Amino acid sequence: MSDNIALGARIDSKRDDLIALTQDLVRIPTLNPPGENYREICEYLLRRFEARGFTCELVRALDTPGDCEKFPRWNIVARYDGKTTGDCVHFNSHTDVVEVGAGWTTDPFGGELKDGKIYGRGTCDMKGGLAASIIAAEAFIEHHPDFGGSIEISGTADEETGGYGGVAYLAEQGRYKHVQHVIIPEPLQKDRICLGHRGVWWAELETHGEIAHGSMPFLGDCALRHMGAVLHEMEETLFPALAQKRTAMPVVPVGARSSTLNINSLHGGQAEPEPDFTGLPSACVPDHAKMIIDRRYLMEESKSEVEAEVRAVLEKVKATRENFRYDLNEIWSVEPTMARKDAPVVTSVAKAIGDVLGKEAEYVVSPGTYDQKHIDRIGKLKNCIAYGPGLLELAHKPDEYVGVDDMLDSAKVMGAVLVDLLTQKGAQG
Repeated sequence: MSDNIALGARIDSKRDDLIALTQDLVRIPTLNPPGENYREICEYLLRRFEARGFTCELVRALDTPGDCEKFPRWNIVARYDGKTTGDCVHFNSHTDVVEVGAGWTTDPFGGELKDGKIYGRGTCDMKGGLAASIIAAEAFIEHHPDFGGSIEISGTADEETGGYGGVAYLAEQGRYKHVQHVIIPEPLQKDRICLGHRGVWWAELETHGEIAHGSMPFLGDCALRHMGAVLHEMEETLFPALAQKRTAMPVVPVGARSSTLNINSLHGGQAEPEPDFTGLPSACVPDHAKMIIDRRYLMEESKSEVEAEVRAVLEKVKATRENFRYDLNEIWSVEPTMARKDAPVVTSVAKAIGDVLGKEAEYVVSPGTYDQKHIDRIGKLKNCIAYGPGLLELAHKPDEYVGVDDMLDSAKVMGAVLVDLLTQKGAQG
């Protein structure tokens, strides 16, 4: 415990550095889509890491979704080796941020410090967590220069759009084979350990009709009316059934402990005109309609069951509607994942939260997916959690912020985890 107090004091002394680092990261607008300034933020991190003795590699995720010459998918992996052999602890943070949106009262990329909070897009999700992990690692290395093992810190692309140009690509390249422990500093609050996330199944549903003149709709077949019948059946049977399902997973918020389905988008008939078009639409019966389904499911469910429930709705509609035709195609899916409470990284973080914050850790599961899915599914590493500063409900919102004290506390917890996992004293005590 006394060692953690001394390390915590060292981290406190880096407060100004932590603030400046977070502000610098936020001021690089890594908007995704389309994937702007990935190289710039990786080169910024490269300069900092190399100045502090890390070896670094920039990795472009060639031919992944979105990768192109205009918007290349760049990632950075930094490594610091200890004096002796031991475990590898890997901190992974995504560097991309979502669109700004309306409603801001501060500069989204200004990094303004006000009342102990840093404001800007990505402060909470998750550049504040990235900065906290960097400060924690640097302080630990200064405090324990003879540690055994290694520390890695990665800044990766595209988590906000699936992570295929970031962690998934690194995992496919075998870059987690030598890693024993992974912490992803997503904003789940400084006293929470996020064990994993629900599953996701995205699908595209298309209903078909026949085009005809809008003044004689009886000569055609309206695909939008077919889609309306599907929506009605979902409201009558599927949504109530999903609301009755419950999970033993400690998902937050509590409403996400049931299965959920979101209609992500709905389009039909003629395409929307260009903004400068001043004419009128033509009179046509729509011969197609498309719906994107975002279904989140539980450990107690299987993907095949999830798809079967949707198909049952469609087949029920088909039995009652003449000429009803549809196509249902999966867009992507991710199985639920959850680390065990007795996994080494979980017990270490729980101990650190108790030592540093003086309270018991709360165990939670995320309602949506994050890059743990790739480390588990592709990297075959179950000893992975999310832990970081910030409030999950601020993610993707206007006036997003992260508290400086929360970042410092999280950095102290991360530092204590490094002591526990990478020093002989920590291993013994």
